[in-house]
Amino acid sequence: MNERLQASQLVPDHNEAVVLIVDDDASIRKALTNLFQSAGLKVKDFASAAEILKADRPEGPSCLVLDVRLPGLSGLELQSGLASANMHTPIVFITGHADVPMTVQAMKGGAVDFLTKPFRDRDLLRAVQIAIERDRQRRELEKMRAGVRSRFEGLTQRERDILTLVASGLLNKQVAGELGLAEITVKVHRGQAMRKVGAKSLADLIRMIELLGLSRSNGNVQT
Repeated sequence: MNERLQASQLVPDHNEAVVLIVDDDASIRKALTNLFQSAGLKVKDFASAAEILKADRPEGPSCLVLDVRLPGLSGLELQSGLASANMHTPIVFITGHADVPMTVQAMKGGAVDFLTKPFRDRDLLRAVQIAIERDRQRRELEKMRAGVRSRFEGLTQRERDILTLVASGLLNKQVAGELGLAEITVKVHRGQAMRKVGAKSLADLIRMIELLGLSRSNGNVQT
């Protein structure tokens, strides 16, 4: 009990954060639910991979506490399937039957941690904290990328070409030569385009270009 009370301080009180438990053992699901709720986290539990695949995805930061051995689709197979579907909920694996190949596969697949039962509450809560923070950062990056992409899509193709070349390190005169334009034309379009995308400096512009994956060769936003 003392360990649990101390461990509960390791996870901030994120009201919107959700821990998704997938384990076919009802007693383990109940024990984990109590642990995470004592740490101020919301919990949803599932008895199989099939159940969670039918469920709605959480709107806020989340992580998946996943048993390796499950009826039907295994935990490792679920991890692979989620990755293939471009679903990136961070995973903390738990298992009572671990071996080296299994652990390597899970970690290469992007798992945050791989814990063997019995494990300490503190260790699991630390792993969950890391996983939730990782998901929070990913969501913030996606939101930022969506906003920048929206602004870049409002540019004309010429404006996009100019900003891409400027961000690649070319001077206005060099950009003009690349595009067959007058240097003054490049300056005007560059200023207008910088204002449109909200870039206050060249450094801002470079970060935006890198965030979107704009290619110098075609100036198109890669999604």
